[in-house]
Amino acid sequence: MTDVEKQVLAFAAICQAAACTQQLARRGSVVPEEASLTIVNSSLVLDAPNAESIYGGLNNLKVGLQVLIDQLSGGRPKDVEQTQYVVRMLHLERLLNKKSAIQNELGKRLTQVQRQRDQLQFEQAKLNESLASVYTDIISPLGPKIQIQGSPAILRNTSVQHHIRALLLGGVRSSVLWRQLGGKRRHLIFKRQQLLKAANSLLQQCTD
Repeated sequence: MTDVEKQVLAFAAICQAAACTQQLARRGSVVPEEASLTIVNSSLVLDAPNAESIYGGLNNLKVGLQVLIDQLSGGRPKDVEQTQYVVRMLHLERLLNKKSAIQNELGKRLTQVQRQRDQLQFEQAKLNESLASVYTDIISPLGPKIQIQGSPAILRNTSVQHHIRALLLGGVRSSVLWRQLGGKRRHLIFKRQQLLKAANSLLQQCTD
């Protein structure tokens, strides 16, 4: 992959976290389920050989790539809600990046959850709960809370709350990766066509 494609891959994961959060808040589930699992589980991939392996392969980011293409393409209506979620996750990452002590604590907590998952064979609901706790304790206090829009009845469900927070944690984790790969917010404006070309190329490489 080129450097731009790697950046697009990470940003597509942020977009996928936003899209899954939106769908979960509105419907109580995510379809396809793999789109959500990819983002949630990526938070616990702490030592990967490359960006693609963090998400288990390019195919697992088809949803995010399509969302990114829709957002970058001129003339298409933008999903304002998804954009707001992306912006908020990027903002939380910027705040996290300024606090090395909190970064260290985040690493310790994620390592602990990873170890517990492997030793105790957590079911996904329990893993969501553990990751939600990490988000609540470490990421959420960094800045203004992300306001989630959706069905009030669905959002009152504790398991949905855990799932959403686990998704947001995954989105922030992908925001960290995006920055590490050289991604900058100004690129979304000044390199839009370059990013769009790379996103389309990656999506075409995905299989049905």
